[in-house]
Amino acid sequence: MARQRTPEGPPPPPPVQKLRIRYAKRGRLRFSSTRDFSRALERALRRAGVPMAFSAGFHPHPKISYANAAPTGTASEAEYFEISVTERVDPEALRVALDEALPPDLDVIEVVEAGPGSLAERLEGSVWRLEMRGVPLDTLAYAVERFLAVDVAEVTRVFKTGPKTFDVRSAVVSMVVTESGDPSCAILQTVVRHTTPSVRPDDILTALHAVTELSPPVPPLVTRLAQGPLHAEAGVADPLAADKDAVGS
Repeated sequence: MARQRTPEGPPPPPPVQKLRIRYAKRGRLRFSSTRDFSRALERALRRAGVPMAFSAGFHPHPKISYANAAPTGTASEAEYFEISVTERVDPEALRVALDEALPPDLDVIEVVEAGPGSLAERLEGSVWRLEMRGVPLDTLAYAVERFLAVDVAEVTRVFKTGPKTFDVRSAVVSMVVTESGDPSCAILQTVVRHTTPSVRPDDILTALHAVTELSPPVPPLVTRLAQGPLHAEAGVADPLAADKDAVGS
């Protein structure tokens, strides 16, 4: 039997602080994937001199975890990740340094020290804004009214394990149609509950078409405005509020 090897040298320094970071993905970088972002982030962390904590073993990697990333092709004002560091840092100073080190359109909005509890478990729902170019306000309002009147709206999406059919309607908490200033472009804002499988903006468009035959002439511009705990007013709360309260207490 081969003898099990162990890594040479001392173990990596232990983490002493965990930080939760909110960032935005804007402009052309809405087409970047989670993998693209993770590569850009690791380079930026090194340029910013952040004392990252690393895993042990032959192939150590930074202790970074990502939470419910937006689909590739969608912009977002509310993406989150966590990072552990081996020296205590000032969250605001880290925010400024990391924001300067990242490419334009990847903007660090907020950094807080992590309190108790899981960040991922707080992300119960998302607020999505869909800019429906080529769709008049009345047309979209009628489609949304018909969609909200049905009990079930199923779509089929292909996953790595094959095609899967699931209900979109039950995940939609609310839908509101507003003007954009252009009579040929309406805005759909919707609050969507996080489910398994997750209901994405393209699933909502597919379900709207299935129920109402709505078919935008060009793909909508999609932005996630927020994600966090669902609350009674059919919106989402700040998922970092508990961390801010814990630090302030």
